[in-house]
Amino acid sequence: MTEIRVGGLARLSSCDWPGQLVATIFCQGCPWACRYCHNPHLIPANGDTQIDWQTVLTFLKGRCGLLDGVVFSGGEPTLQPHLESAIKQVKAMGFRIGLHTGGPYPGRLAQILPLVDWVGFDIKAPKKAYDRITGARHSGNKAMRSLRLLLDSGVAYDLRTTVHPDLLSKEELLELAAEVSDAGGKDHRIQKFRPDGCADIDLVNSLNLVSGDSGQR
Repeated sequence: MTEIRVGGLARLSSCDWPGQLVATIFCQGCPWACRYCHNPHLIPANGDTQIDWQTVLTFLKGRCGLLDGVVFSGGEPTLQPHLESAIKQVKAMGFRIGLHTGGPYPGRLAQILPLVDWVGFDIKAPKKAYDRITGARHSGNKAMRSLRLLLDSGVAYDLRTTVHPDLLSKEELLELAAEVSDAGGKDHRIQKFRPDGCADIDLVNSLNLVSGDSGQR
């Protein structure tokens, strides 16, 4: 039986997939621990809030024809062993499928890309700085492999990088832009750090953030 760990459900969202009205499923668990994460409660494999998968399916059945699609977010959705089966169940209801990912599992991403209509891909940093941002070894190699898989797939995508002035410099942003361009990526978007939900007090209270320093030194 298909089961994925769900730590949250947004029943209506207009911001998780640009131009689409969707429901967003927040999968529990993430192998990375990015300091600026605004959903830190979704990082542990088992969180305080657990929503039964059948409850999610029952809700979605009642929204058929009313929503444009369903986004699998997190946490990191590709951490879930049964994500492919879950996507197939939702797709069978007639929903288009969106995915938010940082790309830590290239093999699993390759399996599900044929089922997905759009991907919001979070590019953390230039390859050499990845481990510093994610707190996980070899994360840059995995992310760049996943990025190339996405770009080669033909699936619509949004490439975005969250920037906090204490974490990425102007030089690193330029290096990242070059890496994305070399891989064939287009419309790479920079998004400012959001303090809401972030558990890292040093980042939230950073003087650089307060002064408006963009990290572009």
